[in-house]
Amino acid sequence: MGRPKRDFLATAKETLNPPATLDEGHALARVKKAEGNNLYSVELASNESLLVELPARFRSQIWIKRGGFVVIDTSAFNDRENKLGGEIVNVVVDNKEWQKRSYWYARPVITQQWLNSRYRPREFRKLPFPEDSGDEESTVGKMPPSEDSE
Repeated sequence: MGRPKRDFLATAKETLNPPATLDEGHALARVKKAEGNNLYSVELASNESLLVELPARFRSQIWIKRGGFVVIDTSAFNDRENKLGGEIVNVVVDNKEWQKRSYWYARPVITQQWLNSRYRPREFRKLPFPEDSGDEESTVGKMPPSEDSE
């Protein structure tokens, strides 16, 4: 038998409203990769990577996508000696509400230099259009030449 609907609604309501401030030991992190068995690789604002666990109350109820944000508790596993660096305590569902908070990531300034930089992935680089040479006659909108006209 499945979980009661009230449990699902309570979990969904909890994720919609961001807290006013983050508790001590909590941090906002971006999900890099799902490692399997309810483990996720996340990246903190300081570019530190951690392996975190998804608690049972979120499993099969809230889906976490790669590149999404979660709030993690880094003090949850301090007493244990294992590879886990924390536990997910909240999942960011509505980014617009969370971005208004003071603890949200600072937005990077995107400049023209960054847009054309070599560190940007190739498929996202802006490439200049080839310049047209005026010597050739344009064939746009014309029928291909027939064999008789040659």
